[in-house]
Amino acid sequence: MSAEKTIFITGVSSGFGQALAKEAFAQGHRVIGTVRSESSLATFQALLPERAHGVVLDVTHFNAIDAVIAAVEDQYGPVDVLVNNAGYGHEGIFEESSLAEMRRQFDVNVFGAVAITKAFVPYFRQRRAGHILNITSMGGYITMPGIAYYCGSKFALEGISDALNKELAPFNIFVTAVAPGSFRTDWAGRSMQRTPRSISDYDATFDPVRKAREEKSGHQLGDPQKAARAMMTIIASPNPPAQLLLGSDALALVRDKLHRTAESIEQWEALSCSTDG
Repeated sequence: MSAEKTIFITGVSSGFGQALAKEAFAQGHRVIGTVRSESSLATFQALLPERAHGVVLDVTHFNAIDAVIAAVEDQYGPVDVLVNNAGYGHEGIFEESSLAEMRRQFDVNVFGAVAITKAFVPYFRQRRAGHILNITSMGGYITMPGIAYYCGSKFALEGISDALNKELAPFNIFVTAVAPGSFRTDWAGRSMQRTPRSISDYDATFDPVRKAREEKSGHQLGDPQKAARAMMTIIASPNPPAQLLLGSDALALVRDKLHRTAESIEQWEALSCSTDG
């Protein structure tokens, strides 16, 4: 990108948010990032004082968001790009996991992203310019045992992103759902919220999955900094895609899911069409 952009990123203390902020700085851009504590605020702003501006905000504090975004626009001028990165993974067998855990998962991963987006869209629409990146997951296309709530939240964000992209296209506003595969972030480590096991019937099928996920944490194929460079390429594009997979594992797994889905559609085509008329 030749011109400096102002990029608003939720969750810049770690993971993709931190990697993306650092890459944006390296390319000469300004970042306004949300953190959840004053200590994290100081740490982030110390990265590059003239270009790193922090905001203490929990994305689930829905009633505070509009005022915070209005203050950001007033203090720092027009935001060019919004990146909804804040989120976490919940791991737990569906039958064992409480509704409260599901609500928390959706509050952060879905409602938080939606609330931030709703606060920015009027500004983008008035300017007839803007780009929204929603960090989803390959878990927004495929599913794996033990992360039903997480996959549900990412499927929801994928659907919202795709519909919003079509609504905002007439105003020169782009929406890209970025779906990473397995990367060396804290997702499967300290950030993962795990429901304790309680039903022995699931031991044989799920305990090895949980153990493998824990052991793989920190050794995943994906490099977060390379993901950040890929996202900056999308931000620089005059015609960015509505969806972007990141990682060869995501590519292979999603392709396989789409192939199997196409086969199933063909297999049941006659029954599907039998309901017409």
